[in-house]
Amino acid sequence: MNELIKLVEEWAKNKGLDKADSSKQFLKVTEEVGEVAAALARGDVDLLRDGIGDVVVTLIILARQNDMDLYECLNQAYTEIADRKGQMVNGVFVKEADL
Repeated sequence: MNELIKLVEEWAKNKGLDKADSSKQFLKVTEEVGEVAAALARGDVDLLRDGIGDVVVTLIILARQNDMDLYECLNQAYTEIADRKGQMVNGVFVKEADL
């Protein structure tokens, strides 16, 4: 995974995305999330796999544009959720503070 992340970061740098406006990159993130939604709505597993991959690619680039990396962002998020308590409500995990 680390090698793939480095390849994506290098690809983004070669395309000049490392210096681009990160608010524009976030638009790409949301565009790709929409493609994930479309894949789920259609039950298209191949499109879903591609969409999830595209979301990860756009997030790697967004993190790099803000002098972060995917690992540190994921690590921070996991640290926050690791001991989180809550329950499933209609198929969605709701944290205890929001119940």
